[in-house]
Amino acid sequence: AEPVITVDAARRWLRSRDEEWQTGSGYNWAITEPGGMVVGNVAITAVNRRHDTGWMSYWTTERARGRGVASAGVRAVATWAFDEVGLFRLELGHRTNNPASCLVAARAGFLVEGLERAKLRYDDQRFDVELHARLATDPFSTP
Repeated sequence: AEPVITVDAARRWLRSRDEEWQTGSGYNWAITEPGGMVVGNVAITAVNRRHDTGWMSYWTTERARGRGVASAGVRAVATWAFDEVGLFRLELGHRTNNPASCLVAARAGFLVEGLERAKLRYDDQRFDVELHARLATDPFSTP
């Protein structure tokens, strides 16, 4: 797969997900810096219109980490999903050994809801996942 490190590569990657956008099953955004350098992604996938829910994910490049880029992107996309798409509940999860991802979720207003034990496997190692969610009716506050 092509690395998504330029605006053109981000456009190609986003276009490859156009069908998800058109069907309302998923939405992806590139996070860019002034000048166009791609530094991350925020996505809502697994959109379920019966229950008005979606799964939120995010990543950033190393150069963007620690600057609030991911949490700002997650907040913006969550607001859009509630206000424009009409979703009611957004969920996300992160490995428990990733405190930075937990901080992103908390700063974006996602509350901890539980733990999925040994959910993910990478090579021969299993990882617990902490679940977070944000409702359209939740007041927004940051820790």
